[in-house]
Amino acid sequence: MISTVIAAIVALVIGGCMGYAYFRYVVTGKYNQIIDSAQKEAEVLKEKKLLEVKEKFLNKKSELEKEVQQRTQKIQANENRLKQREITLNQRHDELSRMKHDVDQIQVQIENERKVLDAKKVELDKMQEQERTKLEELSGLSAEEAKARLVESMKDKARMDAASYINEVVDQAKLDANQKAKKIVIQTIQRVATETAIENSVSVFHIDNDEVKGRIIGREGRNIRALEAATGVEIVVDDTPESIIISAFDPVRREVCRLALHQLVADGRIHPARIEEVVAKVKKQLENEIIETGKRTAIDLGIHGLHPDLIRIVGKMKYRSSYGQNLLQHARETANLCSVMAAELGLNPKNAKRAGLLHDIGKVPDEESELPHALLGGKMAERCKEKPEIVNAIAAHHDEVEMQTLLAPIVQVCDAISGARPGARREIVEAYIKRLNDLEAIAMSYPGVTKTYAIQAGRELRVIVGADKMTDEESTNLSNEIAEKIQNEMTYPGQVKITVIRETRSVAFAK
Repeated sequence: MISTVIAAIVALVIGGCMGYAYFRYVVTGKYNQIIDSAQKEAEVLKEKKLLEVKEKFLNKKSELEKEVQQRTQKIQANENRLKQREITLNQRHDELSRMKHDVDQIQVQIENERKVLDAKKVELDKMQEQERTKLEELSGLSAEEAKARLVESMKDKARMDAASYINEVVDQAKLDANQKAKKIVIQTIQRVATETAIENSVSVFHIDNDEVKGRIIGREGRNIRALEAATGVEIVVDDTPESIIISAFDPVRREVCRLALHQLVADGRIHPARIEEVVAKVKKQLENEIIETGKRTAIDLGIHGLHPDLIRIVGKMKYRSSYGQNLLQHARETANLCSVMAAELGLNPKNAKRAGLLHDIGKVPDEESELPHALLGGKMAERCKEKPEIVNAIAAHHDEVEMQTLLAPIVQVCDAISGARPGARREIVEAYIKRLNDLEAIAMSYPGVTKTYAIQAGRELRVIVGADKMTDEESTNLSNEIAEKIQNEMTYPGQVKITVIRETRSVAFAK
């Protein structure tokens, strides 16, 4: 039993040794095979890489040779160009040398000719001196005296030519300027259309029945006296049915009275204390309405940045009139005319519109002043920080001050257009007729005047003078004198054109 176990163990040990020897043999053989195979592959790879390196080297060598060849060609080309330039410069140098030689010869020739000319000049001066001496002996005048006479005669001729030329230029300029001005004015008037705005000096307050008249008059007339005292108007209560007439030249007062009457009649309580309370309330309401009217007017015209005082004054224009023309309507119309005319002349239409709106603010001052309304308006605008050109246009639109910019005559012309258009203003017939008679009488007071005609509603005065009693120059002076006398002695809207006509007639009869 034991021997069997020992034999098995021996056999197992022997088998294990043999197996280990076999395993080592097999593994060692494979290991050697792998090493041999790797060495062969390494040799192949080495040869391959060497070939690639050689190929790259050859390629680089070829590229370098090409680059060297190109650079050599460029250097050769540059050398050729330099040689060509050198040849050209040599040629130019030779040419300049020749030219310099020619110039030297010319200078020598010029110097010789100059010497000859100097000699001839000396000889000529001597001859001129001899001739001048002979002329002085023959004429009996010295050279300076003869020169002075010649210069004087030339001056006279130059004056005559210059005067003739100036007259022609001035006449042509006047003709062109008149045509251009008429065209611009006509275009401006055609592009601005406005309604006729005539204001009355009375307002009519309508009532439902005559019983209200008695309540308005009050016991022994105390209500109507209180209302007149509070508003400063005259209330006329007559037999006219269902109406009361409010008379005053101040439209603001008339409006205050009308609104106060409306509230009193609607409320039913009419007595002096209530009248004073309602009038005070209406005055505040009207003041707010005046400011709103000024703001709306500025917005409608696209005028921004007006001083609050100017806005209130513009609003007050709604309740003022000039020759029956509503002042606010006149100011708006003038502003639009100024804007159009300024645009036609290439000026700033916004500034022109602003000046046109404000040109009559001097007619609605808060305090009465003895200054003309144009000067007062200029001071008011200056106090409200308006631009100098706006201030000058306002102050100069009636020629009280000198016009400093083109904006001033535009405002003056547009003011006259607005006031002179048909239906804009109203005058009493007697005053109108008297003004026309005064115009004709002033012209007839001058000697040499035979006939006078006031036409175009008194805007033009035609004066006919005798051709045998007056020359053309005297006719020109007469028109200026008549214009100055009318301006100093008469009051009139707009302007008056004086036309003096001098004509000669020759009559013969064929029998």
